[in-house]
Amino acid sequence: MSTLTAPAAPLMIGPLALDVPVVLAPMAGITNTAFRRLCREYGAGLYVSEMITSRALVERTPESLRLITHHESETTRSIQLYGVDPKTVAEAVTMLVAEDRADHIDLNFGCPVPKVTRKGGGAALPWKLDLFRDIVEGAVQAAGPLPLTIKMRKGIDSDHLTYLEAGRIAEGAGVSSIALHARTAAEFYSGTADWSAIEKLKNTITSVPVLGNGDIWSAADALRMVDETGCDGVVVGRGCLGRPWLFGDLAAAFRGETLKAEPSLGEVAAAFRRHAELLIEFFDDEGRACRDIRKHVAWYFKGYAVGGEIRAALATSSSLAEIDELLGQLDGAQPYPGADAEGQRGRAGTPKQPTLPYGWLDSRELNETHRAEVAEAELHHSGG
Repeated sequence: MSTLTAPAAPLMIGPLALDVPVVLAPMAGITNTAFRRLCREYGAGLYVSEMITSRALVERTPESLRLITHHESETTRSIQLYGVDPKTVAEAVTMLVAEDRADHIDLNFGCPVPKVTRKGGGAALPWKLDLFRDIVEGAVQAAGPLPLTIKMRKGIDSDHLTYLEAGRIAEGAGVSSIALHARTAAEFYSGTADWSAIEKLKNTITSVPVLGNGDIWSAADALRMVDETGCDGVVVGRGCLGRPWLFGDLAAAFRGETLKAEPSLGEVAAAFRRHAELLIEFFDDEGRACRDIRKHVAWYFKGYAVGGEIRAALATSSSLAEIDELLGQLDGAQPYPGADAEGQRGRAGTPKQPTLPYGWLDSRELNETHRAEVAEAELHHSGG
């Protein structure tokens, strides 16, 4: 694995100094307090919450209030908001600041989910320059001294790119950093991320850090992205699914070290068990936690010789005792399987034409019809 020639200087996101220029990407149903705490135990960086709908937060729904609650060990409390109405987004940011619930706030403009884009939200929103500007400027003003950042995609499709214009607007509005997932909404998570777009954005934005996102499956990928694009840091999403130790690899790589985790099956099982334990604490409900950990089974044990019966049983387990009994059947001494445990993981999907409001692409400005449609777009979906 290639290494940097010298440890990099801290990445400054507003007043926040990150010794390791790595950010955990928000992923709905994944980056809750439990997973963030687990990743912190292995590495360093900035660990962002699941995406929170600004409207739900302003309405103080029990679920949104639970999702913005951080464990006391999370010394940098990072929350990502999704919203389509400038007033509501500003109110949500104001609430977080006034009630001292966050140290960093990120805005999501990357969601490719059809239920969001068909109403003009997510990755479709930056096409409307006035709406995008109003949301970002209002949020920055409401955040005050707290660093406010944005995460976005290249655009709607290859014929309707938005990232350079949106980047300039965000920089002018006073954001503290800009992250780019180098795919369009049409690409969803398919194919190969276009890292050249990250380089173009970095060459366009000169006053705040630019972070790259897309196809970082290893620490070597992260170093290569920085080398090829000149970006100031990386945002890691699907690459850490079932591999929280990736953050240890990333921390070592950015410090110029060659350390790479190659966990035995026993070490993987211990991490899986720890994750379940943290989920029980997070949900305060053992049954719910065990149901939640089920989706992580395939990711954790990817490449390891774990029988189908045990995998199936773990994916239907309902108690920590049951998980312990199943993990006890594994050969903990089984060594790291190498490439079979690495590479792509998580959803990919196939390219698809984004669903947009009728006439959305006719103008870069928001008309009254589209304003009404956008008001319906504030749903809780993952994306970026």
